Amino acid sequence: MKKFILIFLSLVLLFSCTKDDGSNNDDSGSIPTGIIGESDLEYLGAFRLPDGISDTKSWEWGGTSMTYFPGGDPDGPNDGYQGSIFGGGHEWEHQIAEIDIPVPVISQSKNLSDLNRATLTQSFRNILNVGNLEMPRTGIQYLSAQTGQSEGKIYFCIGEHMQEHEKRASHGMFDVNLSNPNKRGLWRVDDFLNYVTTDYMFEIPKNWADEYIGGKCLATGRFRDGGQGGMGPSLIAIAPWENGNTPENNATIDARSLLLYQNVYVDNPKTMKDYHHSDEWSGGLWLTKGEKAAVVFIGTKGIGDCWYGFSNGVRWEEPYPNVPDYPHDDRGWWSTGFRAYFIFYDPADLIAVSKGEKASYEPQPYLTIDIGKYLFNGDYKTYETDHGDEQVQRKYRLGGCSFDRERGIMYVFELFADEDRPLIHAWKIK
Repeated sequence: MKKFILIFLSLVLLFSCTKDDGSNNDDSGSIPTGIIGESDLEYLGAFRLPDGISDTKSWEWGGTSMTYFPGGDPDGPNDGYQGSIFGGGHEWEHQIAEIDIPVPVISQSKNLSDLNRATLTQSFRNILNVGNLEMPRTGIQYLSAQTGQSEGKIYFCIGEHMQEHEKRASHGMFDVNLSNPNKRGLWRVDDFLNYVTTDYMFEIPKNWADEYIGGKCLATGRFRDGGQGGMGPSLIAIAPWENGNTPENNATIDARSLLLYQNVYVDNPKTMKDYHHSDEWSGGLWLTKGEKAAVVFIGTKGIGDCWYGFSNGVRWEEPYPNVPDYPHDDRGWWSTGFRAYFIFYDPADLIAVSKGEKASYEPQPYLTIDIGKYLFNGDYKTYETDHGDEQVQRKYRLGGCSFDRERGIMYVFELFADEDRPLIHAWKIK
């Protein structure tokens, strides 16, 4: 009898040591058939990020990647904002840190001092090793333990500004303990271009993935301005664990496209409605609440006319003009105006894609929400020049995002909202 009790206690201890550290992807219950509308979103407020440690170990110029971790900050207050957030810091290296989640505050006057400030629970670590890349792009997503795993992992993707026609190894994973991350990868994503797979990641509800796409419950994607990848946001479903707990370096993992518009290399390409080359879709989420669901992409949308050149309207066309004076000397894709948008897709359209009833370029947003009224920064940024103050349109207004599925709370980075640091805004799905 004593031997039996010892064995039983050992099994209990083993289970407690190896069980998952929090699941945010419940596969129980029915698959939602309704869609989330604007009235289903409640703005909760915003909070600030902690101070940095050095130039690269800081949030300055950061905030382009984010994931929610349900097992984080276990000793935090029971205030309705349990768990933690992992995010990418300064744009030079995108070092990863973890923060707790303070109660968001609505500041009607947009006063930063009204907001609570998060604290670091794990400091910045240079895990992704992208400091040698030109204008790196990264995405991260936590998933609970999958087949062959004893605990959850954070999956990541990496890319850079210029990757025309490239299909480089770009994805991997690491453990939630940043001091011992045990990083694995990099892997290629099937035969897809880096321009459509290497900027953001989010989870696909497991019951939906099991039903329609063979259990591939991890989404990856990227929007590349100029239409060189796809002319709208992309959603590529993957499941690296299908290739074993740890696929070999440079392994090619299977993938399925659920949303992928055509690019500028195709005659008369199929695009997202109201597409602009200057658009910037920086993150995505698969929202669920009860019997409703939606796939939402967040980012900065160009409106009006669109051109390649400079912010003052000068076009970079032959015969090439002189480069305008600062602050209008940033050459790229511009539009008459830019707005911070959430765009919503109906998962039913993605079911049709998975069944071959629709092409991946056919789904279109059913809802667009302009969230500018919630942001601390306006549509323009003022610069001091030798000719006095001048305004330039504010591009890249939103960054990474994440979703606490258990509580129905989505978190979104607003870039450059606290001097050079981002803020995090929160919405609840009612």
